Amino acid sequence: MINGHGDDLYKYSGIKMNFSSNIYTGIDLSPLYTHLSTCMQVVSSYPEPSGASLEAMIAHECGIDPSEVLVTSGAVDAIYLIAQSFRSLGTCKVMTPTFSEYEDACRVFGYQECDDATLCWLCNPNNPTGSVMEPAQVLDLAKRYHLLIVDQSYEDYTLEPLLQPADVVRRDNIILLHSMTKRYAVPGLRLGYVTATAPIIKQLREQYRPWAINALSLEAGKWLVARKKTAIPNLLEYLAESQRLRSMLNAIEGIEAHETMTNFFLCTIAQATAAELKEFLAHEHGILIRDASNFTGLTPHHFRIAAQSPGENEALVDAVKRFTSLWKNS
Repeated sequence: MINGHGDDLYKYSGIKMNFSSNIYTGIDLSPLYTHLSTCMQVVSSYPEPSGASLEAMIAHECGIDPSEVLVTSGAVDAIYLIAQSFRSLGTCKVMTPTFSEYEDACRVFGYQECDDATLCWLCNPNNPTGSVMEPAQVLDLAKRYHLLIVDQSYEDYTLEPLLQPADVVRRDNIILLHSMTKRYAVPGLRLGYVTATAPIIKQLREQYRPWAINALSLEAGKWLVARKKTAIPNLLEYLAESQRLRSMLNAIEGIEAHETMTNFFLCTIAQATAAELKEFLAHEHGILIRDASNFTGLTPHHFRIAAQSPGENEALVDAVKRFTSLWKNS
């Protein structure tokens, strides 16, 4: 899906508050900018063909072997690479509602979707619902499939226990996807990685395109991993603010903010469509939300938001109240 993702900021002018992206926005990236300004000379040479130096750093951090790590150009790149590499399995199951790229990648490589599939995709924590499946449940799910792919892109946005790379490298039918984009709040860099057994990684490398990661992204990735700091300085505080935002929205007549275990959550609006609310907020208040109607299994009344600062969250609530009051008076 080229279009239809969240954070379509590029379509709008005058946006002051962006709730459409799940990525934390409160980080100061100026130290990274400074570092990259000192190594711009790397653009004059080809980068490493496979990002081996970054893979070694990630492996050390995870306590696994470098042969069990594959760096990709973001999690989406990994999704298509996996679908391509295991297309001989032929059938797939996607646990919906969820990120659309699993279904899209499977269509590109000719999979048939069915309940008794051989390959299964799970987003955990799940986008767009914010739900989290416990590790024991994930391992139980894996018993039903030849291959289970678990997208843990939002693993740094929850306090719930999740599978770790050291867990899956001992199992021959689980792949974990990780997003450096989200961990470090650098979506423009397109960085992610896969952890799995060495034979699985080897099979993925057979379809891997040379120079998939550009030189500046590699430099940024190594610098970020070396610092050992994720984007969110106080996750407990941030998730508490997410719950406060849910409570404020649930107090508005006609709005239901659903339960979540992370920083983002689904909402439903009874009086109008999510698209109508989105356009009102964007054009009247400079606020952007995610119309979630294009997720499989959801409706035109679903929208998704990610908590921002307390002041921004209160501004969103006031703007939604304004919309619902206008609708009731129309």
